[in-house]
Amino acid sequence: MTRIALFLIVLSLVPALPAFPETTDAAVDTGGRAEPLPKDLENVGITERPNEQLPLDLLFTDESGEAARLGDFFGERPVLLNLGYYTCPMLCGLVLNGVIEALKTIDWTPGKEFAIVTVSIDPSETSTLARLKKENTIQEYGRAEAAKGWHFLVGEEEEIRALTDAAGFRYAYDDERGEYIHAAVIIVCTPDGRLSRYLYGVLFDSQTLRLSLLEASEGKIGSPLDRILLYCYHYDAARGRYAPAALNIMRAGGAIAVVILGITLAALWRRDAGRRPKV
Repeated sequence: MTRIALFLIVLSLVPALPAFPETTDAAVDTGGRAEPLPKDLENVGITERPNEQLPLDLLFTDESGEAARLGDFFGERPVLLNLGYYTCPMLCGLVLNGVIEALKTIDWTPGKEFAIVTVSIDPSETSTLARLKKENTIQEYGRAEAAKGWHFLVGEEEEIRALTDAAGFRYAYDDERGEYIHAAVIIVCTPDGRLSRYLYGVLFDSQTLRLSLLEASEGKIGSPLDRILLYCYHYDAARGRYAPAALNIMRAGGAIAVVILGITLAALWRRDAGRRPKV
């Protein structure tokens, strides 16, 4: 059985876990009648805050046990922010695996074109857990060089709440099960620490991930072709991915046609000039 198939089977068994942004409604419409949200989910979800500045002065502890300022991981390249916890029995692992599978299909690597910051929302977790999770993740990813660009952090309750509040990531602790309830999402941030794009679920489209990072970098990473692709695509919030932008494609096609026409005319002019008899 493939990993993707296993993902889908597991997801079908956990319908109560919110994988999409919350609505502002206090009830869920099921078959024409309104049903109240389960009490455990009332304060769980995502409030998207595009362009919101993250508090980069927050202090955490990295996987090596060293103090780390959040801003240390920003500044030069876009950042994927991944919020969860290392002892999560299901959803966090699915999200991480989804990120890994998407990253395997693109040639960009954490530490080069972008960075990834994974932060535990459980203040009881230690840097030892963070180190073990990082080792397993990098091994699964299969690119040892990514270790310098993928950071795993733990922190105190106050710092964790300040970060999650700024990101609009709302979660709750289930005392009965001893687990955190939270959404399945990764957040794309700009190099200066502003929120750019929320990507939901546990399976991530590689083109959407690539274009989201390109967009967050304001075109400063990637090839000229990548920047052309970003021009020709717009983000479809309803589908959670980039879709072709017809008008931009027509404009780009027209510009390319003009260039080709100019080159053709110049070649014809040079050929005719060469055939003219010299006086």
